[in-house]
Amino acid sequence: MTTVTSPLSGRAIGLAAVPDPVFSGAMVGPGTAVDPVRERSDAVAPVDGVVVSLHAHAFVVVDADGHGVLTHLGIDTVQLNGEGFELLVTKGDTVTRGQPLVRWDPAAVEAAGKSPISPVVALEAAAEALTDIAEDGDVRPGGTLFHWR
Repeated sequence: MTTVTSPLSGRAIGLAAVPDPVFSGAMVGPGTAVDPVRERSDAVAPVDGVVVSLHAHAFVVVDADGHGVLTHLGIDTVQLNGEGFELLVTKGDTVTRGQPLVRWDPAAVEAAGKSPISPVVALEAAAEALTDIAEDGDVRPGGTLFHWR
């Protein structure tokens, strides 16, 4: 079983509350979302693994079991063209849970007219493969968001 932990400090709100139908409808995959604290911070690896996809606004880490976890920093943040985001690793790097991957400022994202709400999604997973999904309450980096069987 893979334990997926929060890449951010904030409040777990569940995918249904994400202001984007692709995420709220779990079309990308099941998971949850974090409404982050509005301060400059580092988004950290939610699992140990390899960074297989890396953009300023999103990253995917695949663990030893082949589970890919997508963290999408904000909604429609691709439109910011990387402004306000700093990559701290490169694609192909092996990372450990809690390792900083991207530095960003959710308050700046919000000021730019985008939502800083950040989905954390189990790629190519069946909804029933996830248990103990955090959908309400405060979370901190390293705090459990869900288990993936």
